[in-house]
Amino acid sequence: MLVNGRDEGRLAAAAARIDDDVLLAPFDITASDAEERVASIAARHGLDILVNNVGLRGRQPLDDFDIDGVRRLTDANLVAPLMMARAAARAMAGSGRGRIINITSIAGPIANSGSAVYTMTKGGLAALTRALAADFGPQGTTVNSIAPGFFATETNAEVAADPAVGDWLARRTSLGRWGKPEEIAGAAVFLASDAASYITGQTITVDGGFLAHF
Repeated sequence: MLVNGRDEGRLAAAAARIDDDVLLAPFDITASDAEERVASIAARHGLDILVNNVGLRGRQPLDDFDIDGVRRLTDANLVAPLMMARAAARAMAGSGRGRIINITSIAGPIANSGSAVYTMTKGGLAALTRALAADFGPQGTTVNSIAPGFFATETNAEVAADPAVGDWLARRTSLGRWGKPEEIAGAAVFLASDAASYITGQTITVDGGFLAHF
């Protein structure tokens, strides 16, 4: 297993929490040489599963975004996953089997004010998942995505600690609580497994019933 990120120290800390042999791949997936990095990794270690889990969040009014800010989110949330998937698919082509899993968001199919750019990129990533499934299917590579709801991650720690938000989720979700980060893992393991060998172009929503509940 290889884990990627821009900060080698944080990568090492993440690797230490994983009960497996983990190698570090520190590079920025939005950089111009990112595809070459993936090709190099595949040449050295092989590559049969790619999880596109990098993303940026931008909560601000649309009028406050300048074009550079729009491009920064689009590059990280949509363009980079496309480039990573393309590079990975090349490496997977000869094996007849490959798994590409994109992490989207429930912000793809629904929207709220102050999140237009983020919603655009996550909706685009879901559409890209379907398009790549069509492109890579003939070589035996499946492409699916996972759309998380509200998860108590490190990034959301401040919001997760707000009792008002917790009370709102108790009313708004079927399960009545925040999701735990490890609860996304099951969907990823399933999509990466042989049990999902005839599933492609799909998005699995992991949101405690948020989209189904009213």
